[in-house]
Amino acid sequence: MAGTREQLATPRRTGGARPAVRTSRRRRSRVRFTLAIALSLLVLVSAGAGWLYLKLGGDIKTFSADGISGDRPDAGSSGENVLVIGSDARTGGNDAFGGGNKSDIGRSDTAFLLHVYADHRNAVAVSVPRDTLVTIPPCKLPDGSWSRAQPNTMFNAAYSMGETAQGNPACTQNTVEKLTGLRVDHTVVVDFKGFAAITDVVGGVKVCLPNNVYERDLDPNLRARGKLLFARGEQSVSGQKALDYVRLRHGIGDGSDIGRIKRQQAFVGSLLKKVKSEGLTATNLLPLATAATRSMTVDPGLGSADKLLSFALSMKNIDLHNTKFVTVPWRYEGSRVALVEPDADALFAALRADRTIDGKDASGKKGAAAPAPAAATSAAPTPSPGTGIRVTVYNGTTVRGLAAEAAGTLRTDGFTVLGTATALTQNHATTVVQYGPGETARAQTVAQRFPGAQLQEIGTAGIKVIVGQDFAAHPSATSTGPQPTGIPSGVSHDARSADDNVCSNLSYG
Repeated sequence: MAGTREQLATPRRTGGARPAVRTSRRRRSRVRFTLAIALSLLVLVSAGAGWLYLKLGGDIKTFSADGISGDRPDAGSSGENVLVIGSDARTGGNDAFGGGNKSDIGRSDTAFLLHVYADHRNAVAVSVPRDTLVTIPPCKLPDGSWSRAQPNTMFNAAYSMGETAQGNPACTQNTVEKLTGLRVDHTVVVDFKGFAAITDVVGGVKVCLPNNVYERDLDPNLRARGKLLFARGEQSVSGQKALDYVRLRHGIGDGSDIGRIKRQQAFVGSLLKKVKSEGLTATNLLPLATAATRSMTVDPGLGSADKLLSFALSMKNIDLHNTKFVTVPWRYEGSRVALVEPDADALFAALRADRTIDGKDASGKKGAAAPAPAAATSAAPTPSPGTGIRVTVYNGTTVRGLAAEAAGTLRTDGFTVLGTATALTQNHATTVVQYGPGETARAQTVAQRFPGAQLQEIGTAGIKVIVGQDFAAHPSATSTGPQPTGIPSGVSHDARSADDNVCSNLSYG
């Protein structure tokens, strides 16, 4: 029996090569086993990632694209325009964060258009005050019909067009495109819950308060000032406190919605700084995206996890200093807000041309070769046809930017444009050139730049061009004049960068 055990324990040696062969087989077996484990882990990890993407994608809500207008601006450069809407709806449990009636569908409490320049190294966010008087173009209603255009209407009313619990982000997108002449590539709507969740995931956002803020500052209907909500100075806020900060209007600065916009811009800049400090990687962005998508509605083009993360990662090369925040040029009109022209037109024209706020070309294209020097000649240069003729241009339509386009056409031919503005009425089908006594010849020269324009003598001096729909439809209405070299100085002077001091430039008051 012992011999039997000995034979079992010690292999019979019949040749020198046999043990090496068996050892080699055992090694190959271990390698195959190790590879099998690695492949199994890879499958499990991949399946886990797939499940995560599936879950994330399942959380994303999209709005229907059939409400987006067919009358849209042409696609511009390889840059992108993203409309971000903050909804103040109380539906879907948002009343727990914002108070009020839980059936209130709300409006767009805040909105900005993020223009990512074609070089993907610069970006500017343009805030549109919610009380801005604009023309809301035709929008699709719940019964399938389309509304009529609504001139002189508050901007935030576009989101509630149709009075549905889901809001009408497509109508807000149509309105922004009509307002700016920029094609909106993507639209994102974030509600109270989504906002609070985002700030929780990033571990809080640094903000600054110029003074102590109490409960009555958040709710002016309270008789007593209530408890202290925010102490003066720098602090980190998240969740409900972050929401209270960006909604805060009274008791700080000038108490206006415009002043609140400046603090919201500072908050977004601080949020970007926090996210970028952690690194724009898929690993860091997935928890953020997971929190955001639970209370976010996007256009169909961003309606999947990979598209959403891909867009976020495309922003990684944009430096914080090159991420700017501005407010559309504005002025008060009673209790409402009106656009200031020609500054607003110039701002949007600069974005369409991919010009930064300091006038740099951010189109990503290689610089054009310098023009060859003109041949020497003894002849005097031929004067431009518009030399010495002064003109004021008015937009007689609801097409945004038309007066600026016409002004550019005139300047190309040497005319002096005194300014642009919106006409008293915006239903002009035909362009009209108005002129005073003794100015017939100069008015005729102006009219030659607008085929089919009507001449009209008036009792006051000066030449005025009221551009109509015929100019909007004419090829010359495209950008033929020189492109603006930058955003108007009044806008750029008040801009902030994402890396600015969190305590600076927080209000107009």
